[in-house]
Amino acid sequence: MAVSNMVFSDVESFLDTHPELFEDYLNRKGKHSMVEKWLKNHQASKTPTTSPAEPEKANTCKDSWASCKGDGLQRRASQKELRKTFARSKALNANRTYDEHVNSRAQEPLTSMRRRALLRKASSLPPTTAHILSALLESRVNIPQYPSTAVDFKYYLKEHNEREFFLELVKDISNDLDLTSLSYKILVFVCIMVDADRCSLFLVEGAANKKTLVSKFFDVHAGITILPSLRNSDEVQVPWGKGIIGYVAEHGETVNIPDAYQDRRFSDEIDKMTGYKTKSLLCMPIHNSDGEIIGVAQAINKSPGGALFTEDDEKVLQMYLPFCGIAISNAQLFAASRKEYDRSRSLLEVVNDLFEEQTDLEKIVRKIMHRAQTLLKCERCSVQLLEDIESPVVKFTKSFELLSPKCSADIESSFKDSMEKSSYSDWLINNSIAELVASTGLPVNISDAYQDPRFDAEADQFSGFHIRSVLCVPIWNSNHQIIGVAQVLNRLDGKPFDDADQRLFEAFVIFCGLGINNTIMYDQVKKSWAKQSVALDVLSYHATCSKTEVDKFKAANIPLVCELGIGKLSFDDFSLDVDAMITAALRMFMELGMVQKFKIDYETLCRWLLTVRKNYRMVLYHNWRHAFNVCQCMFSMLTTAGFQETLTEVEILALIVGCVCHDLDHRGTNNAFQAKTGSALSLLYGTSATLEHHHFNHAVMILQSEGHNIFSNLSSREYSDLMQLLKQSILATDLTLYFENRNTFFELVNKGEYNWNVKAHRDMCRSMLMTACDLGAVTKPWEISRKVAELVTSEFFEQGDRERSELKLTPSAIFDRNRKDELPGLQLEWIDGICAPLYETLVKLNPKLQPMLDMIQANRVKWEELNKERQLSQSSSPPSSHCSGDAPESKDCTVTSGSNNTPCCGGGADGDPPKPAS
Repeated sequence: MAVSNMVFSDVESFLDTHPELFEDYLNRKGKHSMVEKWLKNHQASKTPTTSPAEPEKANTCKDSWASCKGDGLQRRASQKELRKTFARSKALNANRTYDEHVNSRAQEPLTSMRRRALLRKASSLPPTTAHILSALLESRVNIPQYPSTAVDFKYYLKEHNEREFFLELVKDISNDLDLTSLSYKILVFVCIMVDADRCSLFLVEGAANKKTLVSKFFDVHAGITILPSLRNSDEVQVPWGKGIIGYVAEHGETVNIPDAYQDRRFSDEIDKMTGYKTKSLLCMPIHNSDGEIIGVAQAINKSPGGALFTEDDEKVLQMYLPFCGIAISNAQLFAASRKEYDRSRSLLEVVNDLFEEQTDLEKIVRKIMHRAQTLLKCERCSVQLLEDIESPVVKFTKSFELLSPKCSADIESSFKDSMEKSSYSDWLINNSIAELVASTGLPVNISDAYQDPRFDAEADQFSGFHIRSVLCVPIWNSNHQIIGVAQVLNRLDGKPFDDADQRLFEAFVIFCGLGINNTIMYDQVKKSWAKQSVALDVLSYHATCSKTEVDKFKAANIPLVCELGIGKLSFDDFSLDVDAMITAALRMFMELGMVQKFKIDYETLCRWLLTVRKNYRMVLYHNWRHAFNVCQCMFSMLTTAGFQETLTEVEILALIVGCVCHDLDHRGTNNAFQAKTGSALSLLYGTSATLEHHHFNHAVMILQSEGHNIFSNLSSREYSDLMQLLKQSILATDLTLYFENRNTFFELVNKGEYNWNVKAHRDMCRSMLMTACDLGAVTKPWEISRKVAELVTSEFFEQGDRERSELKLTPSAIFDRNRKDELPGLQLEWIDGICAPLYETLVKLNPKLQPMLDMIQANRVKWEELNKERQLSQSSSPPSSHCSGDAPESKDCTVTSGSNNTPCCGGGADGDPPKPAS
């Protein structure tokens, strides 16, 4: 059709019925400016109604080196969409699955199954940890995308403006950091520059003594406008120094051959491989900025057919290839940095795995093997664990192996069948390479297995799996002990494992060793916990009272208070036997109205008292009798002195229960001894009120035992308040706490400022009452008080004997059996420095307690008489006592507890200062 006769409407109608022709024309002849105009005209109408499929269509333009972006970086119109995309990228990065196709799958739409898998994986990590790891794993560096002009436009510039043409080609490659697309661009541009029919680019790979020339794009011609896929393409490798390409790379010379087949250096192997006949050939080296040869560019068969490459072609390439060398070096550096990032990311994902799974050895080893396969891109991976890490004989007890999905006919089975069940696993357990690594602790990297004498070729043939290369490294635990070996076989690309692979695998195995070691330790802890649980169950059974005992006291008649004599302040601590003390304790609970008020089950109360009695050890003083006597003292003070009307019922219950439990499981030694010996109690509770905390926790343990909770019918509020008061009551028996509070309490009472309505004042008063009851033996008649003092002293002597024999220490006077004659003088200091001030203050608060103070003064007279008799008997010899007169806190008779110095003869039940008469 003539141009003058063409009608635009006819052309438009024709193109409407043949859209494929228009698309073909646009692909071949379309200009970048046309696309920009089209996008600009249609952007306003398409932005609000963007369909979900359009972002995917937009992404397809990235498959071509000629980017479809008009103005570089594009911004989304919606901030909400931006946040959603950011969150989705974090989820994908933090919770990647373990298959090797994760990069391609990340660009696919998430199916509901994959979403559920990602959610399950995300939920297994704490949100904070997952967020931190995802932030670490997310790449902050992306390959920059710049618009590239169409090939036709480059031909146009070549014909009309060579300077702009050359600058355009340089600018195009300088903006590309993707080595694949950059290599393709270089080939296309070389074809355009020298009018070559085809071009090839070979890049140098390998170490200095093992260099090869590798081409991923071979025989590319300028007519191709879409970047070919590398997924199914094979590399072309040329040995160093072989053929014209190898010659140019080795000598760095330009080769321009009019007839390739007439040159002896030419090898026709590639022509035979490709089916394309080479005629004229121009081959030139590519240098980096340091002058090193990093590649070779080859132009074949100048167009039109039969033409030869000229000197002008050589000069043009000599000017252009240095820019290509710089661009290739930059792209290689960027690729290396991305590779290191991917490897670091994989190591962080290993840490993620270790955080997620530390309870099952099989699961964590399977994850490790999947990670190793993905990381090193190998055909097989195995992990073998030693039977005994202490034994000099190497013997593997467990072997795990995994086949890559690319080498397996059934991908699904490769994820499941990874445990000890194949002949290949048997070969692993017996192979000498793993044994060598386990015994020496040195990695083994074999590039050609059949050429290495350490490799067992017969076993390889028997297994049916051909092994080419082996990388085996030891697995260490946190104590730098070898616990196994990890082994990978055959890189998927057919190359041997290089030094970078070995370094990466060794770093990877460090984390794997920690994970495996933690899992093994967790298993050991579970077994230890199970043993402890069984032991506690046995001890709990034997530490609780029998049903026969409970039934006996449940059916017994309980004597009255007057019959038992427990209402007197001067009660005889030794008047009741062990069973009578149980009945007396039951009477106290009933007399105070605790059973009725708090609906305490009577059988539970009997069982609880009997179990408490059974949990006091058979020591000389701090035993069940002492606990009962403290409880009786509190009962008589509550009823006789009228504190029952002042304190609340919950406070009274806490005080009574606290007295009964205040020395549970006492070992006959004080807090200072626990700290000196570094006992388990001091490690568990620390060095402050060590035993008091243990007494309280033991009381709680009994209450929590089945059938022992006497507080079960209390309301939640009453129960919470009661447990706080109980803890406060038991901890108050530590004399260190008494010394911290007594000056404030004494001052309040002496100045008449004590107020029962102030909570802090009530707390101090209850603590002082607990201390007064704990030291109550000093207020009993002389014979009772002296007998108690002798029991306390005997217990202290046993501790002193242990200090001398076990700790090689000289005990202080009150603990020294060789200085027992000093007891009267120490007792006087004890009364004057600790006991008398407390009871004098309590009498001021409640005058009904005056009999207790009177008895203290009477007992002091007796101790003073004994002390004078001792002094008279020793008047002819130097005094053996280190105490200085009656000073309550003399330097020679003090021991330190924290920041408090207290008389060595006047300590609490468990505190550093002993208490002979408490």
